[in-house]
Amino acid sequence: MAKVLVSDSLAEQGREILEQARGLEVDYRPNLSPEELLEAIRDADGLVIRSGTKVTAQVIEAAEKLRVVGRAGIGVDNVDLAAATARGIAVVNTPEGNNVTTAEHAIALLVSLARHVPQANASMKTGKWEKKRFTGIELYNRTLGVIGLGNIGRIVALRGRGLGMKVIAADPHIAPEAAQRLDVELVPLDELFARADAITVHVPRTRETTGLIGRQALTKTKPGVLIVNAARGGIIDEEALLEALDDGRVAGAALDVFVQEPPAADHPLVVHPNVICTPHLGASTEQAQVNVAVAVAEQVRDFLLAGLVRNAVNMPSVSAEVLEQIRPYLTLAEKLGRFQGQLCPGAIEEIEIEYAGEVADLRVAPITVAVLKGLLESVSDHVNMVNAPVLAQQRGIKVVESKTTRASDFASAITTRVRGCVDRLVAGAIFHGDQPRIVRVDDFMLEAIPEGPTLLIHNHDRPGVVGTVGSALGEEGLNISRMQLALVRERGEACMLVNIDNAPTEEVLERLRSLPNMIAVQLVEL
Repeated sequence: MAKVLVSDSLAEQGREILEQARGLEVDYRPNLSPEELLEAIRDADGLVIRSGTKVTAQVIEAAEKLRVVGRAGIGVDNVDLAAATARGIAVVNTPEGNNVTTAEHAIALLVSLARHVPQANASMKTGKWEKKRFTGIELYNRTLGVIGLGNIGRIVALRGRGLGMKVIAADPHIAPEAAQRLDVELVPLDELFARADAITVHVPRTRETTGLIGRQALTKTKPGVLIVNAARGGIIDEEALLEALDDGRVAGAALDVFVQEPPAADHPLVVHPNVICTPHLGASTEQAQVNVAVAVAEQVRDFLLAGLVRNAVNMPSVSAEVLEQIRPYLTLAEKLGRFQGQLCPGAIEEIEIEYAGEVADLRVAPITVAVLKGLLESVSDHVNMVNAPVLAQQRGIKVVESKTTRASDFASAITTRVRGCVDRLVAGAIFHGDQPRIVRVDDFMLEAIPEGPTLLIHNHDRPGVVGTVGSALGEEGLNISRMQLALVRERGEACMLVNIDNAPTEEVLERLRSLPNMIAVQLVEL
């Protein structure tokens, strides 16, 4: 049984998915203290959290069996991603479960900001009728600047268009054609600051986006601009925003998120008369809570029971449909990497992975990771699909990925070239029935099944070599299950890939190396 610890509140529908899954044991313990979490996480295979639990490096170190962290929501800034990745722990989130809810909240903040709704409501609650004091602005025909055209930003842009606003957006990762389909003008960030009457932020908090709207940016905005942040605290420099509010450059701000949450009661922005504040309500609707709970539960269940990865933030993830397409190539890629890793006795400087034919049209990032996983298995006991790229980087291995549509003997082929302690080439292909095959080793062309203990024998092409190899193995009690032969006639050299039922001892390998006409004998476990 795999144990799943749920350390934050989770909608009942999500808990039921975990509890009803055969092979999972659920430990539902929301609101654990940091000390209690360190104890509870020790034997957990999976962890489900929301924003309350802080998955620090200390927590990850204490988690002896942890394989996956599931975040019910978008932001994973409460998870030490570097530590999780180094330990091979997948971190998944639910980027689509609260898209509409968060976008609607941003629009609600914008409209409230333009019409002073919270301030007018508070005034009336005290018995006042201050109609002139709360004169607002009309959003119709104004320019809305959307920073980030991701899942939420796109919905905000569409809602802005529905209000009759002109929408411009800044996002270096979006093609102009995609923006045009939304009837949105894509502009540089500085131009957005200069033109927008209202600015709303919809990017994750990263090293690049922290302080994105700071003192320098605020000097470029239109006088009297409105600013909304329902994304992540820290994207807007709070001190710089306060200064801009006080000197009138910013007419008003609506904030659902803060650098420190909850902020102090006397936080200057919280008490500022021109700031609307909500306590991180972007995803707080009943529908969104159910959506993210169901999504994260399904992802953690499928990861632990079937190895299916979706919405991982620290490894390539694919849909079930794409996974079905690439699954045979993942198997082949891992075996190619494993083969190369065992051929090289020292440091590897570079691995080049070339995809040819039909496989070149697929999403190859997970396949590349599978090659790296196999490559590093001989030097690390803890390598997996999560940390393989990190371990390769730490070891200074340059990874080169290429695609080609050139004609070959196979509909799809993957070729790996390793440079460093040795320079070796190993290629593979998928045969009928999704069967992986090794089809080339250096200059030798063959069709070998990569399975179990396998001898790679390089010899001079002389009569009787195959017989002496068979006799030697038979005398040692080792059965040959398969044998593939290849020849480079110009050099008078041959190659054998010999599948045997049990791995030979070093003494047996030395006996084979001492046979006449042998050039090299290596054992690989596939």
